Amino acid sequence: MGTDERHNHGRAADPALSVRWTVEITGGGVAAACCDHLLTKEGADIRRPPQARAAIPALMLSDPARALLRDCLDQPSLFSDKPRITRRIVAWGGQEPVALPHQAVMLGAGDLDFAPSGNAHATGDAEWTITTTRTSPDDQLERFGDRFGETAPVRLLEADDAQACWVEAVEDGWLFMIPSGAETGWLLAIGAPCAHLLDQSRHLAPRLALDASKTAQFDTTPRMLRTMAKEGFLACGSASMAFDPICGDGTALSVRQAILVSAIAVACHEGEDAEPLLGHYRAMMTAAMRRHLRLCSEFYASGGTGPWWRAQQEALAEGFAACSARLEREPPPRYALEGFRLVPRELAT
Repeated sequence: MGTDERHNHGRAADPALSVRWTVEITGGGVAAACCDHLLTKEGADIRRPPQARAAIPALMLSDPARALLRDCLDQPSLFSDKPRITRRIVAWGGQEPVALPHQAVMLGAGDLDFAPSGNAHATGDAEWTITTTRTSPDDQLERFGDRFGETAPVRLLEADDAQACWVEAVEDGWLFMIPSGAETGWLLAIGAPCAHLLDQSRHLAPRLALDASKTAQFDTTPRMLRTMAKEGFLACGSASMAFDPICGDGTALSVRQAILVSAIAVACHEGEDAEPLLGHYRAMMTAAMRRHLRLCSEFYASGGTGPWWRAQQEALAEGFAACSARLEREPPPRYALEGFRLVPRELAT
């Protein structure tokens, strides 16, 4: 992504010449870093209250997602020094494993924690608050199913798994393994604890040794806040909207959200009416969730035939219907992104 003269609709050519304005960003992670960087480039002073954030132990970042993040942060060589994954091995629906080419990097704890901008202690009233964290326990979170996962470190027993990720469907769920080193990796189990699903595994179980003393549980259900946008407030990042890890699109989603909410804040600062822009964000995020649920449904329909798999399909179908009903209540999107800016659709090239 980038900008050129076509993307300067309604703004001064040089943000440095514009009136300074303040945006408060609460929370951390990829979405916060992208909003910080994009809005700083648009002349905003950024206020970011300090906040602790749980570190992600390991993550596989695909090359398309890395390219999106790299362009958003203006860091062309971002993560070019990280170990690479070159193969994805899939054993799905009771079939034998199939090896497919895959291009991704392996990230560890802290790799997605980016330093705030140089004006991170701005004062003054904020035109917008952008949050990447749950603002209170009472936030209404809409869940599309009820799937939890467990992670645990593993020791790799096969040398050729150091550059390969594994996916295996079993009777009560599915397993996902990503390497973190030449002989180490992380196992993700969806549907039941790691040890339980490994007992059902024909392919992954013989290839690794589980460290069951260091397991951790987390939510893997597709979900989104009921209120992601209102006057002066925008939510983005995984706390506002999260995808099932089966699609591997969580980081890219956070970046796309950050680009959109930053563009909305800029457009409003320059005098655009806020409500159509907020409606555009609500509609785009609901449409993104509906597409995700449809894709998940295809995976879960082919993964297995037991009670657990059927329950996931039913929950996904209900979620798809709920998103469709919500979209019927929203006006159609009126804007399009050109580079990192929103323009009315009739002006989009």
